[in-house]
Amino acid sequence: MKRFTGIRKQTDNRFLNLYEMDALTESGQSFSYYFASRNGADRIKARTHDVHAEGIVIYPVWQDEPDKLVLIRQYRYPIDAWLYELPAGLIDEGETAAQAAVREMKEETGLTFTVYEGGDPAYRKAFFLGAGMTDESSQAVFGYASGTPHTDFKEATESIQVLTADRTEAKRILRDERVSLRCAYLLMQFIHMNEKFPFAFLE
Repeated sequence: MKRFTGIRKQTDNRFLNLYEMDALTESGQSFSYYFASRNGADRIKARTHDVHAEGIVIYPVWQDEPDKLVLIRQYRYPIDAWLYELPAGLIDEGETAAQAAVREMKEETGLTFTVYEGGDPAYRKAFFLGAGMTDESSQAVFGYASGTPHTDFKEATESIQVLTADRTEAKRILRDERVSLRCAYLLMQFIHMNEKFPFAFLE
């Protein structure tokens, strides 16, 4: 049984919009369900059932010291607080996830990003972020970061600090700081990483 009878776009914003769905319960009763999407009205996933990734999250091992991971600390308006995150961003039209990762890494941190191509493709598919409120999905890109960190290329609306963390600092961050969920899960992975084979967990 189809679980909705109609969807209406409620806002008109360049990056993110609110949709109202005429949803149906299992017994067929109607109710309004609201969700956000980065997709246009003709491309929302309730209509297309596509699983393409709108964005990427970057897992950047520090090339010169592979026992460290590059993180960012970013001010987030919805929580009025600084949040520890991994570099991330949206995939532009015509970009691959890897190309977006290289671009976003440079924009957010000033660093050069070299994509690691090995491992099982299952770890690079698009995964949904919070399907209770959005149809957005994201893809992880793994690789090495190098260069000198700076934020000269960040957007005017972004407040970002670039840092590296070893295992001890990663544990402290998980214990004491505000952390995004994607970053938290990948930090848990990083803490148990083999620095001689930093991407062995992808095999």
